[in-house]
Amino acid sequence: MLPGFLDPKTLLSLGLIGLLLIVFAETGLLVGFFLPGDSLLFLAGVFAASGQEGLALWMLLVGVPIAAFLGAQTGWWIGHKAGPRIFERPDSKLFKTSNVERAQANLDKFGEGKAIVLARFLPIVRTFLNPVAGVLGVPPRKFAFFNAVGAVLWGAGVPLIGYLVGKAINDAGDISIDKYILPLTGVIVVLSLIPVVLEFRKARKEGREKAVISEAAAELQREDSPLD
Repeated sequence: MLPGFLDPKTLLSLGLIGLLLIVFAETGLLVGFFLPGDSLLFLAGVFAASGQEGLALWMLLVGVPIAAFLGAQTGWWIGHKAGPRIFERPDSKLFKTSNVERAQANLDKFGEGKAIVLARFLPIVRTFLNPVAGVLGVPPRKFAFFNAVGAVLWGAGVPLIGYLVGKAINDAGDISIDKYILPLTGVIVVLSLIPVVLEFRKARKEGREKAVISEAAAELQREDSPLD
């Protein structure tokens, strides 16, 4: 489970403005990749269904996509202005070159438009893809269009799903929604990590295959080399 200060329920105590700032940071700032975007938005929808003051559904459906859009645009701008040097740093707890490579791999695999939209649903990738797109020179209008599509699908879709789940719990006659928070958070965290795990396993498999091919090529080259 997430540390206390990253627990979605704790973060939601910051209110709507705090939620929107977290969404902006997770999608726009490289240091925000560790923030729990999916589980946070899902539980925001659940709490909205329970009638939490200052967290109405319409506020989420309007505010979150805007914050997500502006965050990603900021990430693109940072990459566009700073260039490749923002990624030319040694690995640390907050920065891994593998995250950048994963984001670039998604751009190469799916194409610019589809990758920008799909990245919204991939934790970590959605943070790093935006500056990578700026570095690689994805046209600003094209990025803004697909960024808007992804921001609406993710920023409105995830809270809406949470709202529907919360409403179903309330309609079932169980007014104490708190006992569902922990298991729901766990489920969302696991579901959001599945794409990351699959991508990681795929990258490892491709890495092993490349290593085998390189080793075989080197062996053939040695066999073809004339003897002294």
